[in-house]
Amino acid sequence: FTDTIRNQWGGKPYQSLMSSLDQLLEEHSYIDRDRLAALGASYGGYMINWINGHTDRFKALVNHDGVFSTISTYYTIDILFFPEYEFEGVPFDEKARVNYEQWSPERFVKNWKTPTLVVHSEKDYRLAVTEGISAFTALRRQNVPAKFLYFPDGNHWVLKPANSLRWHQEVIDWITTWTSEDDNVPLATKFRIQ
Repeated sequence: FTDTIRNQWGGKPYQSLMSSLDQLLEEHSYIDRDRLAALGASYGGYMINWINGHTDRFKALVNHDGVFSTISTYYTIDILFFPEYEFEGVPFDEKARVNYEQWSPERFVKNWKTPTLVVHSEKDYRLAVTEGISAFTALRRQNVPAKFLYFPDGNHWVLKPANSLRWHQEVIDWITTWTSEDDNVPLATKFRIQ
């Protein structure tokens, strides 16, 4: 299965996720299709950035340690084999460059509309913190509600107990704010910049 999605990062996996969501909504009428949220970490964070550029069906997104630019990620990632295998070469090779650019969420920033919580850590050597900062900047420069949750002592995972508690509280608060049925949630709360 993983081999079939090689060089298909925003293609087959995205289509599969959207088809699966459609099937869930069709089969389970109790799911509120007007208050959906999506969360992802690592490749899942990449997919959140991709989703933001390709659909507005979600009310809230959470991107944890996700790829913003496949090209900039190549030059900072701790395991070069991974992008070279996935995108079939190095980004300075013309043929492979097309692959990197085709699947880069950064190309679709102009379509981003969904309120997004971006989470990243300073000691993440898999995906440099600049990927999270870039996503946050892209959101805020377009006036898309966003929040950046930064862990100076974290890596690609949230391992410290206090950080885990903070992570969970922030994620729950973000999703609750944007999917709440309560019309009395103050707009200032929804649009606060932190």
